[in-house]
Amino acid sequence: MAQTDCSRCTVVKRRVNALKNLQVKCAHIEAKFYEEVHELERKYAALYQPLFDKRSDIVKAAYEPTDEECEWKADEEEELTDEMKEKAKLEEEKKDEEKEDPKGIPEFWLTVFKNVDLLSDMLQEHDEPILKHLQDIKVKFSDPGQPMSFTLEFHFEPNDFFTNTVLTKTYKMRSEPDENDPFSFDGPEIMCCTGCTIDWTKGKNVTLKTIKKKQKHKGRGTVRTVTKTVPNDSFFNFFTPPEVPENGELDEDSEAVLAADFEIGHFIRERIVPRAVLYFTGEAIEDDDDDYDEEGEEADDEVKHLWPQ
Repeated sequence: MAQTDCSRCTVVKRRVNALKNLQVKCAHIEAKFYEEVHELERKYAALYQPLFDKRSDIVKAAYEPTDEECEWKADEEEELTDEMKEKAKLEEEKKDEEKEDPKGIPEFWLTVFKNVDLLSDMLQEHDEPILKHLQDIKVKFSDPGQPMSFTLEFHFEPNDFFTNTVLTKTYKMRSEPDENDPFSFDGPEIMCCTGCTIDWTKGKNVTLKTIKKKQKHKGRGTVRTVTKTVPNDSFFNFFTPPEVPENGELDEDSEAVLAADFEIGHFIRERIVPRAVLYFTGEAIEDDDDDYDEEGEEADDEVKHLWPQ
């Protein structure tokens, strides 16, 4: 009897193995699906871009929208956030003093950053004067036939802090199951990212700070003051992520930094750039909050994102 049961187990196990092989094939098909999604995103990015370009022109005062373009039937309950009301009040007071309309939408992207917890956590007080010069953020996808990737472009007006007009961050992705663990495949994953060199004006590099330390000579007992330059917390460290070694192995701290970095890059690409005005007004933040239940987990009816966060 025991042998018969064992024989049945073996037969069932064989069939389960067959199902697993089918599942691996499904994973490879799913990977191809996401590759086509990436191609589709690239196609539609070209359709969105003229609208985003016009948004940028309005923000930086290169284009003044017509009365028709400015018409908006707001809901009776729709209101600006307290911060926006205060900003509007200050602008009105400034307008009365200067008798001159503000140009474009002042501090548009800085306000977006300050309204989003994920980004505001990166901001330091010394970053804000620089981000006031941020005029646009663009997303560029890899060319057809090239490995999957996307680049975030941060466009700045001329400023006293660095000479770059554009700062970039590129994320390289992979859409294929891991040979050693094919069942873990859940869509494209970011493999690595590369930043850019910021050409800081002398004395303006906010990613570094100077500290003074006293050193006592062991023999003579004399004391001297030594000046050292050390890393400083700043949003602009975002453009110098840890390098991923060829073997792909990272220490625990670097893994944590990169995991946070990937989440931020993905969020900017998927949420911030397409819906910037709603994060500026605070409306998108309320929508994001509605996506979570009281326990802080995503609501069951939330549409699954194409890219893992």
